[in-house]
Amino acid sequence: MTTTVVPTRFPVTEHAPAESADAAAHFQALLRFEADCWDVHQELSTGAARFVLLDVRGPASFTAGHVPGAVNLPHGRLNERNLKDFPDGTTFVVYCNGPHCNGADRAALRLALLGRPVKKMIGGIEGWKDEGFDLVTPQ
Repeated sequence: MTTTVVPTRFPVTEHAPAESADAAAHFQALLRFEADCWDVHQELSTGAARFVLLDVRGPASFTAGHVPGAVNLPHGRLNERNLKDFPDGTTFVVYCNGPHCNGADRAALRLALLGRPVKKMIGGIEGWKDEGFDLVTPQ
C-alpha cells in the first residue's frame, strides 16, 4: 500500500512570484552589483579585462592561494591613499573566501562610499574552486 503525503504548506508558491517587469528589474540590478566566477575567469583570460580584481582577504590567505591576476588589498585597508594608483573610474571586482564571508560586501561598501565603481564576485575563492579554476599558490 502506498501512502501519499499531502503537504500542509507549499513554501515555494505560498508567495506569488513577482510580476515579470519587477523580476526583470530585480535581476538586471543584480547583474550591476555582481559577477560570477565564470564571467570573471572568462574576462581575465582575454588578457584585456576591464576591471581590477581585488582579493580583500588578509595577506596570509592571499599567499595561501588567490585568483590569478588579483591584487591583495584587505577590506579594512581600502581608503583613498591605498587606491591612489588606480585612476578614477576604475571598476573593481572584489572577492573574499566565499558565501560564508562578508569581507567582499564590506569592501564593496567601502569602495562605493569612496565613489569607486564596484562589483562583487559571488562565490569568492570557494566559488572559484567549485568552477574548477586554479589558484596561484607559492612555489
